[in-house]
Amino acid sequence: MRSDKLTNSSAPPVDYEALASLIKAWAMELGFQQAGITGVNLGQDEAWLVQWLKRKHHGEMSYMERHGTRRSRPAELEPGTLRVISVRMDYFPAKSAEAETILQQKNKAYISRYALGRDYHKVMRKRLQRLAHKIEQAAGSFGYRVFVDSAPVLEKALARNSGLGWIGKHTNLINRHAGSWFFLGEIYTNLPLPVDPVHNKNYCGSCSACMDACPTNAIIAPFQVDARRCISYLTIELRTSIPEEFRSLIGNRIYGCDDCQLVCPWNKYASPTNEVDFTVRHDLDVADLINLFAWSEEEFLQKMEGSAIRRIGHLCWLRNIAVALGNADPTPEVIEALRTRSSHHSEMVREHVQWALNKISEKQKGL
Repeated sequence: MRSDKLTNSSAPPVDYEALASLIKAWAMELGFQQAGITGVNLGQDEAWLVQWLKRKHHGEMSYMERHGTRRSRPAELEPGTLRVISVRMDYFPAKSAEAETILQQKNKAYISRYALGRDYHKVMRKRLQRLAHKIEQAAGSFGYRVFVDSAPVLEKALARNSGLGWIGKHTNLINRHAGSWFFLGEIYTNLPLPVDPVHNKNYCGSCSACMDACPTNAIIAPFQVDARRCISYLTIELRTSIPEEFRSLIGNRIYGCDDCQLVCPWNKYASPTNEVDFTVRHDLDVADLINLFAWSEEEFLQKMEGSAIRRIGHLCWLRNIAVALGNADPTPEVIEALRTRSSHHSEMVREHVQWALNKISEKQKGL
């Protein structure tokens, strides 16, 4: 933690009830849409995590296993943690092309809506740090640590326990009044703040829209996702070859997948973000696959600076687009674009390019 002191001993006693109310108000002022406070007991979620790992549903995300119980026991990750302040921030870009329209245009690139603008990690971390400073000004020096998808944290379980929503069948957090198009962040703290009621009710009911819509059947049962089948995992987390059984199903999704959220009825209550940092950059909401495939590594790094996309690297970028081009309309321009990478120095890129060329050949033969 940033400090081993709960409060300044010379300062008057802190009214934690009042402080909790102020924290939520400050969070709103800083651009978050909601904040809640919870304790550190995640026993049931830990049991679920252990079973998920035993089934190998985390795929090659070895860090999920490596961190052990620190993920489900906040005080093990940050000694002294008593409470977790959870926040959410809307991210759906207001001025972006219709997602469903782009998914139907095979020669366009579909990029998950959260990644069209500036990297959310940086945006939210700065805001959470500012929130911590406000708390420090009111309560004196205290122990805390800020997280934005940057360490072993069960963020959705903590957000649910903070009263921000429930975990849906697609395993994303859903809020009755805001849908699911939002990011989550946390402040672990040693302040004994009053906790909010846990969001115990699940409003998914008998709806299975997300399960039915998943292109790769990654939602293997209600509230259970096998990451090894998930397009977000395959195009972002996986660093090796994409299994052939999923390549045709990926379609034109080159970075992530939103299908389960696009069909969720609760997202009719979602609001587009007013956050300038999440405005679409480089026309990524309407980009042509061929144009993106032509980017050199230098162009990729330069254009994706400050973007969450940058972390997958140029090779995975080319791998993903090669698959999408194989699923695109087999025009002469698509074939030529693939051939320009057929002798690429990366064996992984060459493999996916050849797969795409073979698939196009089969289409042309009517197979």
